[in-house]
Amino acid sequence: MSTAIETETNTTVSLTESAAVEIKSKLTEAENAGKTLRIYVEKGGCSGMQYGMVFDEKRADDFESSFHGVSVLVDPFSANYLRGTVVDFSDAMTGGGFKISNPNAKQSCGCGKSFET
Repeated sequence: MSTAIETETNTTVSLTESAAVEIKSKLTEAENAGKTLRIYVEKGGCSGMQYGMVFDEKRADDFESSFHGVSVLVDPFSANYLRGTVVDFSDAMTGGGFKISNPNAKQSCGCGKSFET
């Protein structure tokens, strides 16, 4: 299977500029060298599905997008749940960190790390 390269209009997950800046800073750490951001979902969490973000190697069937100079990988299973999702970052003292806005989530838990479709 060949790698799918997504266009701006057919993107699974997008990053805001502030999220891209934070991810770029984390990519400079030695353990992340040469890796790409992967955003995924898996079963679990208090609402049935949970989000995950990790620096990983590219796989043959991944969807790949790029925003503000940061590449993002999404596997085909996760793409079904993440289409249209936006990842943002805030460095606020209260409620800061990565925020995932998923239009496919019918319900999210209070922590924002899990959702129900």
